[in-house]
Amino acid sequence: MKEQKRMKKPFYKKWWVWIIAIIFVIAITTGGGEEDKLESNAKKEEEKVAVSVGDKKEKPEEEKVEKEEELEEADEVSEVQDDVPKEFKSALSKAESYAKTMSMSKDSIYEQLTSEFGEKFSVEAAQYAMDNFEYDWKSNALKKAATYSKTMHMSKQGIYDQLASEYGEKFTDEEAQFAIDNLISDYNKNALEKAKTYQDTMNMSPEAIRDQLTSPYGEKFTKEEADYAIDNLDK
Repeated sequence: MKEQKRMKKPFYKKWWVWIIAIIFVIAITTGGGEEDKLESNAKKEEEKVAVSVGDKKEKPEEEKVEKEEELEEADEVSEVQDDVPKEFKSALSKAESYAKTMSMSKDSIYEQLTSEFGEKFSVEAAQYAMDNFEYDWKSNALKKAATYSKTMHMSKQGIYDQLASEYGEKFTDEEAQFAIDNLISDYNKNALEKAKTYQDTMNMSPEAIRDQLTSPYGEKFTKEEADYAIDNLDK
């Protein structure tokens, strides 16, 4: 019996043909994705460069405008200062010095500038100084209050009156009240120090000292503060 002749498989049914086909499809798919990714990254880089270039172009222009404005303002200030008389500038410097070194009030400084016993500036120069001088007057009132408490052992009411008085420091009522509200002081101790002074230098009796401490025309301590002072006096 003759062997039947083996028939050849069509080429597309052969296993190696399918392997080649699969590899080809994978290569196309992967290559396309990489191309899209590269293209996307390229576009992003182009956008970054465009923004960066745009910023570099705009920034110098903005800086240039700002510098020009600053120069114009500086020129204006310079022109104003050049127009100010020397006397006015001197008055302003004096006002600043009195405020910073002596903790004076605004009205006291003005008076010192214009006084014939003081700086003898013209009214116009003194007014210019006060109009062009900004300062924390409440802070000065507090500094003055602390000085009166520590060196003169004054009462709370006595310090307030001294700060606000037209014959005293000439601070406004608001400035004086700020100082009193923020002053840390032991008024019992102040009353005792005052009592000792009256006892040692004026040889006053305890009751006379008590009256002087509480009098509205005297030291203006409270009754409790005066009692503390008398109770702690040397017997």
